[in-house]
Amino acid sequence: MNQVKILLIIGFVWPEPKSSAAGGRMMQLISLFKEEGYDITFASPAMDSVYMVDLSALNVRKESVLLNSSSFDVFIKELNPSIVLFDRFMIEEQFGWRVAESCPNALRILDTEDLHSLRLARQRAFKEMRKFELTDLLKEDVAKREIASILRCDLSLMISEFEMDLLKSVFKIDKYLLYYLPFLLEPIDDLQLNDLPSFEERKDFVFIGNFLHEPNWNAVQYLKETVWPLIKKGFPEGKLHVYGAYPSQKVMQLHNTKEGFYIMGRAADAHEVVKKARVVLAPLRFGAGLKGKLVEAMLCGTPSVTTNIGAEGMLGSFSWNGVIDDDPQMFAKSAVVLYQNKERWLKSQLNGVRIVSRRFSKELFADDFKKTIQSLIINLEEHRLGNFMGAMLQHHTLTSTRYMSRWIEEKNKIR
Repeated sequence: MNQVKILLIIGFVWPEPKSSAAGGRMMQLISLFKEEGYDITFASPAMDSVYMVDLSALNVRKESVLLNSSSFDVFIKELNPSIVLFDRFMIEEQFGWRVAESCPNALRILDTEDLHSLRLARQRAFKEMRKFELTDLLKEDVAKREIASILRCDLSLMISEFEMDLLKSVFKIDKYLLYYLPFLLEPIDDLQLNDLPSFEERKDFVFIGNFLHEPNWNAVQYLKETVWPLIKKGFPEGKLHVYGAYPSQKVMQLHNTKEGFYIMGRAADAHEVVKKARVVLAPLRFGAGLKGKLVEAMLCGTPSVTTNIGAEGMLGSFSWNGVIDDDPQMFAKSAVVLYQNKERWLKSQLNGVRIVSRRFSKELFADDFKKTIQSLIINLEEHRLGNFMGAMLQHHTLTSTRYMSRWIEEKNKIR
């Protein structure tokens, strides 16, 4: 085991904490490992982005890597990390076998972000206009890839208790391969709550979400075509501001000032935008994981109206930060009542504060996570002996993927 604690994070994209919840999640993980004294390198095959975080300012080394290239093998052998963290299963598919071959003693962790197969299966069921069933997951090709990736890793970080339970019940994944680690937030104290804009100081509805994420685009379409007309019927003076990174032309075309439907594009400061709004609308009809927009609403003291998909994995035994309803008529009615009723609004705000403090406070999870990682590093050989299915998949992946990747590499040299 290395004397110097070295962590290699291989990212699907470079972190953009101001563009998506996934970017914010990655910053939380980096912070956790920094607190434990890890020397961190963040590598990615992705192109640089204008909105990517300045990793050097966090004292994190940035490294661009190539897909299907043996140059990665040289790089990781020289780095010799104690831990490799894969950002989403697609990255583990590409680089996991190389890590296992070049640094077999490195602890391999998968940060799932959300269950991609769950999101895609729900999306397919929605488009086919039928009810989603858990058995749909067993027919989803992405599920086969995703579950294989989870089995090949020593530990997979799950952001949602619902998804963790689903992996154990539907796919029979052993619980010792999974670790529940949701958003890691600082609780809101009374002073911070009092500093937030009051009910009277706030105005308008808001939706916020990255438009590269299909559930967000679908939700905005649904707002435009179905939900917002119902809200306007009960509240003619209402205005909705839709914010989100990477809006396409088809998103921008929904802008209509006469309808009070404003497409605003990327928010310079999402926190400020949500903090000034009175109610967040999030009529999500499919998706997975925890919804960053709804957690952000709670941190901003802004009540929200969402669906059961939107609130999934967040509530526990607590009351929601507003209203949960899947019926468009009731969703719209609840939105208007919440907007106009100060007493209900204040109660909803306090519900959100309670959820942040009791469900997602960093202090609830940080110490146990650090101890778990240290224990796994010390007992890695024994841990892996208990995961025969993972070892078998790793063996076949090394055999098959290695040759496919080398073939692609040689083919690329000829071009």
